[in-house]
Amino acid sequence: MSVFDKVDFYCVKNNSAHRTIEISRDKLTVRRGQSFNVTLNLRQAFDPLNDPLKFTAITGNYPSEDTGTMSLFGVPDNERRSTNAKAVWKAELQESYSLQILNLTITPPADAPIGEYIVMVGYKNEETLLGELVVLYNPWCSDDWVFLPNEDERQEYVMNESGILYKGSGNYIMPSNWDFGQFEDRMVEICMNLLDLNPKHLKDPSDDVSARCNPIYVSRVVSAMINSADDHGVLQGRWSGSFAGGVLPSHWTGSYAILRQWLLNFFRPVKYGQCWVFAAVMCSVMRLLGIPCRVVTNFQSAHDRNQNLTIDVYHADYGVRERPTRDSVWNYHVWVEAWMRRPDLAEDGRYDGWQVLDPTPQERSDGVYCCGPAPVKAILKGETHLKYDVPFVFAEVNADCVDWLVKADGSKITIWTDTQRVGQNISTKGIGTNDRMIITKNYKYKEGSSEERAVFSYACTRDCSSDCFEVKPMMMMNNNESTGNEERTLISGSAEITVNEESTCIAPVVPPLTIQFEEVSIPTVGADVSMNLLLQSPPETTDDKTLSITISIQSITYNCESSMSMKQEVKEEKLLAGKDLSIPILIPFKDYRKHLLDCDTIKVSAVIADKQNPEEIYYAEQDIVLQDPPMSVTVSDHPKQDTESSAQVIFKNPIDETLTGCSLTVSGSGLFKEEVKYKTPDMKPNTQIVVTFFFNPYKSGKKTLMVNFGCSIFRDITGSCTVDVKPPQAA
Repeated sequence: MSVFDKVDFYCVKNNSAHRTIEISRDKLTVRRGQSFNVTLNLRQAFDPLNDPLKFTAITGNYPSEDTGTMSLFGVPDNERRSTNAKAVWKAELQESYSLQILNLTITPPADAPIGEYIVMVGYKNEETLLGELVVLYNPWCSDDWVFLPNEDERQEYVMNESGILYKGSGNYIMPSNWDFGQFEDRMVEICMNLLDLNPKHLKDPSDDVSARCNPIYVSRVVSAMINSADDHGVLQGRWSGSFAGGVLPSHWTGSYAILRQWLLNFFRPVKYGQCWVFAAVMCSVMRLLGIPCRVVTNFQSAHDRNQNLTIDVYHADYGVRERPTRDSVWNYHVWVEAWMRRPDLAEDGRYDGWQVLDPTPQERSDGVYCCGPAPVKAILKGETHLKYDVPFVFAEVNADCVDWLVKADGSKITIWTDTQRVGQNISTKGIGTNDRMIITKNYKYKEGSSEERAVFSYACTRDCSSDCFEVKPMMMMNNNESTGNEERTLISGSAEITVNEESTCIAPVVPPLTIQFEEVSIPTVGADVSMNLLLQSPPETTDDKTLSITISIQSITYNCESSMSMKQEVKEEKLLAGKDLSIPILIPFKDYRKHLLDCDTIKVSAVIADKQNPEEIYYAEQDIVLQDPPMSVTVSDHPKQDTESSAQVIFKNPIDETLTGCSLTVSGSGLFKEEVKYKTPDMKPNTQIVVTFFFNPYKSGKKTLMVNFGCSIFRDITGSCTVDVKPPQAA
């Protein structure tokens, strides 16, 4: 008869103590550096002096003490381990009422590789399986490299399953709810498969599993595996062309549906993702693994392909970009920040803290489509020699822009040099609130300040005494660009209008002409877009100017990859000395409606030439992101776990034509096991539809109900509401 009787892992109790109860109630899931309780029943009395308990914890297929993937420990500890053993576990015997019922605490070390473990126990001449468990990173443990001291931040960046992403433009910042769902069913299985399918594991599984002790290594693996560009990654990206055979990126409202589809389809890439989808899915994986993570949006984000820290854009003399350029400035770009120590860069902790990681496949890093972790503190200081990918991220937030006018004979004229355009309103969701938190100052000093220019020069040359780029006075100030880091936020409908308290010019030079666009009203889908082009000469000017003005209107994607010309006109106007000139611009709905399904931004640009002084050429542009029409989402009062509840969606057709092919897709972690789609009737002009549906919440706590409406004219209009689900025993 076996000497072992039974084992109790106290899964509910231990998982609650380790803050993993949302992950599982029946499989032990613990955080490293923190002990858990086990009761081991023997069929005979325990004799520690003559027969110690001998434990073995192993992970991976090639366990070894020297790599930290196997640990030998005991009660009492007989030190049977190798002298080179890494990541040593320990067990302690607690006070027991019987020598046959052993109450033990077992502690995985704070440097243990994360993953799935098997723990064996031996007594006398017999060995048996104690149990299987999962070990995760522990931001509550001060010895763990992902330790985050603030409890509110841990709740936000590890435990919160709901979030807000920011899209739009620098002028109109659109908040969009996202369901991270990191504690949904099978998420551990999904994330373990993601780690095991990475090319480094396939090449050397022993080394890869051992390296999972290091969040720097794991975060880089996750960054590569979220995209499918060069591996069995989760998401396939697409920014233009047909989205047939997949889902429009704008349709997704949560990570779990994507990750679950990847698992169920045998790890074939899910179609399709764009930057905010890649980032949000990565955030879900990182939070599940225990690495504090948040999603960050950089408005006016540079993509510097030739790594010279400048963005060169070319325009033909009628105001439309003449030819594609490898460099570009996206309306916005979304990545993640993960919190961890960086002892690989400095022993004094100067680069510890938030690290940029970007799973969107833009450029290769060490031959792989991944990016980071790049310390935010290094980006602020221009330390472009540091790993990983600091120069690329530095350019995203602080590259200089040069616009060129290409003449018919092929010659080029500089029409605009802007040191302040890139990297505006860098934003993330606030801690414990739905307010937007602006973190631009974490990435760079105030635009135009001597500190910011010195850092830019240092980033280019690593020489504080030299200037790598000639700073020229700007010919104009476009109201689409922010110029200071002290900002306040005003709410306007579903968008936010960001206003800067302070502007800092790069040189005390009075431009001969200033240009800016003024929106007459908030641009909304279904309505005509009305704006003014404002021209102003300095008060001391004595000469009138005859101006040739070329206004071009294009529909573009947010990353400027695809564009289509909508309208173009050339005017000749006289600007009187010391006066203002306002030129109205109207973009009727009928002109842009057919572009709504392919592009999400309208770009209005103006090239102004002084006919008396042909060398004086000015340029301005404005990106217009249309707001969606409103949608109301409400839930019945006091929803309760495991009890049917109802929700209601109200949407009004805002245009004078019938909407066909209408449907609603609803989802939400803890509310729906998977997305549910409802077909709805065609909507005649200016009519309202009311849809009521039912659901059974399967988890308690604050959840987010997500609703997506699509039809023949509009794509992916989203709405959401918070659902406070009471426990089943609550009245």
